[in-house]
Amino acid sequence: MFPLKDTILHLGFPYITWALIILNGVIFLFEISIPRDLLGTIFYLFGLVPAKYSYPRWAYIHGLPFDDYLSFLTNMFLHGGWLHLIGNMWFLHLFGSTLEDRLGHWRFLIFYLLSGIAASVIYFMVDIHSMLPAFGASGAIAGVMGAYIVMFPRARILTLVLIFFFPVFVQISAFVYIGLWFLMQLISGTLTLGSPEAAGGVAWWGHIGGFVTGIVLLPFFRRGGPSSRTRYADEIHHYLNLE
Repeated sequence: MFPLKDTILHLGFPYITWALIILNGVIFLFEISIPRDLLGTIFYLFGLVPAKYSYPRWAYIHGLPFDDYLSFLTNMFLHGGWLHLIGNMWFLHLFGSTLEDRLGHWRFLIFYLLSGIAASVIYFMVDIHSMLPAFGASGAIAGVMGAYIVMFPRARILTLVLIFFFPVFVQISAFVYIGLWFLMQLISGTLTLGSPEAAGGVAWWGHIGGFVTGIVLLPFFRRGGPSSRTRYADEIHHYLNLE
């Protein structure tokens, strides 16, 4: 199921969301422009390698700084391929632009970064022995989705579903769509607890941690009260979704 758009009315331009998309895109273009061996070094330096902090001696032997915690932030701006980048940026565009419209530009930016850092910390705690770099914006985006499901549970998500290779377009409530997405993360993450290598390179617990963090942080970032602009948008959204 691939989401295409939501039914929430946007009243402002999502400057921060687009800035994040552009920044991730520029960094990825840099990644694919450099030699593969240098790219591997960048992934180990700026991606999140849990063993770098849990095994300082191992990090020292491999020339990795074990006292530099910047990678808990920088890893969310690295991607491993076009599909990884495009998928993450599409979800960021779809859910992030709506959330930014309600939280405000700078609140949204801080919320996004904190969600990503929290996702990195939780992934580190669960897979503390991993010697492979983890990276990608999905943990921060999961935080955005966690906040979205709380703020807009009745929103409708226009979704592309393939049935025997035939495309079918359906509208699914945000509560159902994001709820199913989170359930898949939870099941996949639980199955990898006994065998981290079974994760297949996906930081499931980073997604779970980011999602829960987004829900927990939301009350601290919502505006003090609904402005007339927000009330107007919500009223129109409610009207358009009446059956």
